[in-house]
Amino acid sequence: MAGQVSGSHKWLALMAMSLGVFMALLDVTVVNVALPTMALDFHTTFNDLQWVLNAYTIVFAVTLLITSKLGDMYGRKRVFMISMAIFIGGSILNGLAPSLLVLDLGRGIQGIGGAGMNSLSMALVGSNFTGRDRGTGLGILGSVIGLSSAVGPLVGGYLVEHFGWPSIFFVNVPIGLIALVMTYLYVAETPSYGRGEKIDLLGMLLSAAALFSAIFGLIKKEAATHAAWTSPDIVFWLIAAAIFLIIFILVEIKTPAPMMDLKMFTQINFVGAVIVAFALGAGIYAMSRYLTAMMQNYMGYSALETGVRQLTISIWSLLLGPLTGYIGQRFSKRWLIAGFMFWAGLAFIWLANVMVTKVTFAAMVPGMVMYGITNGLVNPLLNNAGLDDIKQAEMGMGSGLLNVFRQVGVTFGVVILGLTQTNHYEATLNADWLNLDLPSVVLDPLHKLLIAAGPFSGHELVFSNLYRQIPLISDLQALVEKAYYSGMAAVFLAAAVIVSLGGLAAAVLMRDHKENEG
Repeated sequence: MAGQVSGSHKWLALMAMSLGVFMALLDVTVVNVALPTMALDFHTTFNDLQWVLNAYTIVFAVTLLITSKLGDMYGRKRVFMISMAIFIGGSILNGLAPSLLVLDLGRGIQGIGGAGMNSLSMALVGSNFTGRDRGTGLGILGSVIGLSSAVGPLVGGYLVEHFGWPSIFFVNVPIGLIALVMTYLYVAETPSYGRGEKIDLLGMLLSAAALFSAIFGLIKKEAATHAAWTSPDIVFWLIAAAIFLIIFILVEIKTPAPMMDLKMFTQINFVGAVIVAFALGAGIYAMSRYLTAMMQNYMGYSALETGVRQLTISIWSLLLGPLTGYIGQRFSKRWLIAGFMFWAGLAFIWLANVMVTKVTFAAMVPGMVMYGITNGLVNPLLNNAGLDDIKQAEMGMGSGLLNVFRQVGVTFGVVILGLTQTNHYEATLNADWLNLDLPSVVLDPLHKLLIAAGPFSGHELVFSNLYRQIPLISDLQALVEKAYYSGMAAVFLAAAVIVSLGGLAAAVLMRDHKENEG
C-alpha cells in the first residue's frame, strides 16, 4: 500500500512524528511556569501575559481541522513538514522576542505549526503502519501525547530555573530540526487524495470562525468569573459560535467536495470517541492547571519540585502507552476505555476526600497514580479505536476532530472547574467570615479584596508582608486556606463527574472492531 514503510525505518518514522507532537503539545503547558519570569522581564502583569497562553491555544484549535484537510488533500508528510518548519520559526521568534506583542505573535505562529504536527501525526502513523504494528505505533504516539501534556511543569521549571524563559522556546529548534530531517528520510508520504479538487475555503473559514468564537467566549468567561453566561460580552461569542456551526453544516451538506464529510458523525463509534476525547480534555488535562497552581501557590513547591512530583501522573504514559497496542488486541478497547475513565472518576473522588488544609503530597499520591494510569492507557487506546471506521482518505480529518474535541474540552474544563472552585471558595469564606474576631473596619474591605483576588491570589495576599501586622492574621490565613481546599475538593468532584460521563459514552456508543489491517 502507498504510504507504508517496513523494517526499522517505520520506527524511526514514529520517532520523528513523536518528537513533533511532543513539542506541539508541550508548548501548551510549558509556558505556565515561565509566566512569573516573563512578567518581570517585560514589566507587565499576569493579565497581560494571558495572551501568551491564549494566542497559542486559540490558533492551535482553530487551525487543527484546516491543516488536517490540507494534509489529506496534498500529502500528510508534506503538510506535517511545513507545519514543523513554521513551528521552529515561531519558536525562534519567541526566544528573541523584544516585546510582549512580538511574543504573542510568535505564539500564534507556533500554534499554526503545532496544529499541523498534532493533527497529522496520528494519520501518518495510521498510513505508515499496518496490522498489529499500527496499534503499537498509535499506542506509543498516544503515550507521547499524554506525556507531553503532563511533563510541561517539569520541563518548563528546569529550563526556566537554569537557562531563563527564552530557553523553553529555543530548545524546540534543535529538536525540531532533527525531527524535520528524520521525517524527510523515514516517513512515507500518503496519496494526495484531494489533488485537483477545489479547496473548500468557505468551509475552512466557517470552521475556524466557529472554533474561534467558542473558545474566545469561554476564555472571556474564565476571565470574568462573576459575570453571567448571559453577559453580552460572553453570550455574543457563544451565539456566534452556534450560528457559524449551523452555517458550516449547511454549507458542507451542499458542497460537492466538502472540507469535512459529515457522514463521519453517523458512525456511532466515532461519536463515542470524540465525546471521550472531550471528557479526557475537560477532566484530566484541564486539571493540570489547578493541580499545578495548588502545589506551587498553596503547598509551597517550586516549579521544578512540582514537576518532579507530577511524575506520579506522567510516568504512566511512558510506561503503559507502548503496551496499549497489545492490550487492545487481547481485550475490548471499548470496555478498557470505559473502565479506566470510571477509574479516573474514583481517583478524583479520592483526591477530593484528602483536600484538607495542610494536605500532604503523600496523601495525594494514590489518586494521582490512579488517574495517571487512566491518562497512560485511555489516550492511546482512544486514538486507535477512534479511527477504526475512518477511511484512509479521511484519516487526517478524523484525527484532527479527535484533537479538536480534546482541545475544546481542555478550554471548557478550565472554565467549568474554575467556576466550581470560585463558587465553593467564596461560599466557605462567606459562611465563616463573621466568625473572625476582627473589627468590621478591617473585615469589610478585606472580604471584598479576597473575593476579587479569587482562589489563586487570595493565598498570596494574606501571606504577604503587607498583612502580617494585622491582629489575628493567622485566623484569616487559616480561613483562606480552608476556603481554597474546599474549592479544590469541589474541582476534583466536578472532574469525577466529567470523566465518568466520558466512560458512560464509551460504554454506550463505542464498538469493538477487528484490528484494521490497512
